[in-house]
Amino acid sequence: MHTTELTKRHWLLILTLTLLTFVLGTSEFVIVGILTDISSSLHITNAKAGTLVSAFAITFAIATPLVMSATSHFPKRKWMLFLIGLFIILNALCVISTTYVMLLALRMMTAIVTGVLISLAMIVASENMPIAKRGLAISFVFGGFTLANVIGVPIGTVIAERYDWNATFLLTTLLGAIAFLASFFILPTMHSPFRSSMRDQFSLLTHPRILMAFFIPSLGFGATYAVYTYLVPILKGMEAPSGSISWILFGYGFISIFSNILAGKIASYNAIGRLRFVFLVQAVVLISLYWTTDNFIFGLVNISLMSLMAILLTTSTQLYLIDLAGIYQPKATGLAASLMPVASNVGIAFGSALGGIVYHQGNLMSVTWVGGLIAILASLLTFMSHRLDQKQKQAA
Repeated sequence: MHTTELTKRHWLLILTLTLLTFVLGTSEFVIVGILTDISSSLHITNAKAGTLVSAFAITFAIATPLVMSATSHFPKRKWMLFLIGLFIILNALCVISTTYVMLLALRMMTAIVTGVLISLAMIVASENMPIAKRGLAISFVFGGFTLANVIGVPIGTVIAERYDWNATFLLTTLLGAIAFLASFFILPTMHSPFRSSMRDQFSLLTHPRILMAFFIPSLGFGATYAVYTYLVPILKGMEAPSGSISWILFGYGFISIFSNILAGKIASYNAIGRLRFVFLVQAVVLISLYWTTDNFIFGLVNISLMSLMAILLTTSTQLYLIDLAGIYQPKATGLAASLMPVASNVGIAFGSALGGIVYHQGNLMSVTWVGGLIAILASLLTFMSHRLDQKQKQAA
């Protein structure tokens, strides 16, 4: 890219990819809001219905790197259009699904499609923007997931309440069709990279620097979700009026939109250097909840700051992984692009589980210390990565 400014064509591509991640995010996250409807309709327990969420996450985490490695040489435009078409078909089949096994299988296949499309969207955004604007573009694409939580999930939940859960998947099917049309007209034709073997691809994971970079977002998301998973009990402990909790959660999601915007700003210059201190601030914010939740107003302000800090790491770590792959294994940039979404799922699972262990020991608010300590670990790992980057630059 010779230009340093975003043209109309750039913005159309950014908005198209953001629309795509909004659709994918709505399909992934809305299941939480309709679990009880599904369990009632299919005559299964809520716990069994919950496996639709865990199976999606596990399939996403395992299959995405494998498929990205195996298909790294595919033409990106054609491959993305095919996957969006497959996404539409899978969601349409969910509309007519009548058994738990059928729905589970469809959700697991959707998880694979979702993971690969997210990774491809990040690559397309990274490779088709001016270098100086990559952070802004990636932050917009990640913003689609934020909008999915703030707008898509509530709409899908309301549709399920008014009609039934099958109608929610009709919504995601229609949204998928809109994303397909936009992608068909806007996605650029990109040259396919040279073919590389699975061994070449996965050799990327043997580099200590890549593994370090992978665990930075894992710990960052883990810090947030050690607390966020148990936010409703925390709010009840603050004596929040029962009718206000849903509005507080909506406000949390709305504030995260600004977190996403700031993520692009952080990624614009010396991203890893800045993240060192972002994680330290996040640690202070999370640990402060231990005391501020004694007061309802102070607690809400602190929770707002928690939301603002939650996803500041996304854009920087996504680009960092792609850039490191360009240094250590240029044939594996596709695999590198898939690692941040996988890392976030690993972090969410790890943080929630660790917070749960502490919560069930009897002291709910101790989860804030858990979150803070995990954030400090993320900062230490980022300090190490930044120091190694500086040494590498000096050696060059």
